[in-house]
Parts: sequence; structure tokens; C-alpha cells
Amino acid sequence: MKILIVLTSHDTLGDTGKKTGFWLEELAAPYYVFKDAGTEITLASPKGGQPPLDPKSDEPMFQTDLTRRFSADEAAKAQLAETVRLDSVNQKDFDTVFYPGGHGPMWDLAEDPNSINLIGSFIAAGKTIALVCHAPGVLHRVKNPDGTPFVNGRYLTGFTNGEEEGVGLTKVVPFLVEDELISLGAVFSKVKDWGVHTVVDGQLITGQNPASSGEAAEALVHALKQARSKTV
Repeated sequence: MKILIVLTSHDTLGDTGKKTGFWLEELAAPYYVFKDAGTEITLASPKGGQPPLDPKSDEPMFQTDLTRRFSADEAAKAQLAETVRLDSVNQKDFDTVFYPGGHGPMWDLAEDPNSINLIGSFIAAGKTIALVCHAPGVLHRVKNPDGTPFVNGRYLTGFTNGEEEGVGLTKVVPFLVEDELISLGAVFSKVKDWGVHTVVDGQLITGQNPASSGEAAEALVHALKQARSKTV
């Protein structure tokens, strides 16, 4: 199985003067779920090369066994330093795509035509996609063939208004993931702030927050195995 992971290239947290990027746990946890399942992983980002890490996500209070495993994994770090450019990838080369969150994707991937078209091509090909935390927000420009929002009527989750308020960035982000997806007709579900929550709706798998990223990745691997068993 071949899995594409798409990371942000955006490193500026609005006009706060602070840095952002991808959230380490949301890469590390899925990375090892995929790696331990024997899949082939490709990392991509809009600009290619080393994507920006949200420095907060590597602070001691947010570290996990898997983030520490990643930080000590020289091969993984070398792969991360050389992400391929997003405009060079083709969904035909992959079985699925996974989007980690962090605040960065809210600025670049949410509006990136290459990302929007790529997601659309996976959907059109009948492939399952997965996004966690802020990354479900990148679906807000994705359309169905009839022009309606892809998320309209779909069951999903993502970083909640309460969680955004908890990190004090409600007024900084371009939009609130929960509000935006609901406004587009999504059936948004959530559990308590920072609780583990994953939603599977056909081709779409979403996770609420960093703690949900491993579970969402496991759901994706399960979906891929099911799809493969049907074609054998």
C-alpha cells in the first residue's frame, strides 16, 4: 500500500508574530501506524523540502512516545526534510492520502488549488481519504461534481470551537473548522475537548484533534485492507 501524507508549508500564525506549522503528534502517530503496517509513505508539501514544525508541538507537555520515536528516527527526519512538491504528485500513484493538522494548513492547504484538486481526484477515484484536527478545514473548497460542497451531508469531525478557544486562537485563524464545516452542510460531531474521536463516513475519515490522529490512521489502514480484500 502506498500512502501520501500532505503537510503544510505555512509557518506564520496570522499577525501574532508567532510561528506555526504542522503538529508533530499528528504526523508521528500516523507515520508509525502506517510504517508498522508495512506501507510505503511519501511526504509532500506545497513548497517541498522541510515543512515547518509548530514549535509548541515539540514542547515537553505535548510530547508522546511516538513523537519521541520520530525525533530519534534519523531516516524519518531525513524523509521529512525532503518532502516532494505537492504539484508534482498524482493520486494514481497512491492508495490514499492523509492530512495531518496543526494551524499551518488553515492558511495554505485550505486555499491551495493543487491540494483541492488532489483531494477531488482521490474522491473521484473512489479512494478513501483521512484528515485530522485542523486539516478537515482544507475540505472547505472541495466540491462534488455538481458543484455542491463535498462535506455537505457528510458525517465528520475536526478541531472544535471549544478547543480553538482553549488555545486562544479563535480570533487569529482564518476560520473556525467546526463553524465552517457546519455552514457547508456537514454533520459535525465531537466529544469533550481533547477527547479521542474519529468519524468514518464512506470515503472520508476524520479525527477531532492530535490525540485522535493515531486512531484515524488505524481506521484508514483498516479501510485500505478492506478495499484490497475486495479486489483480490
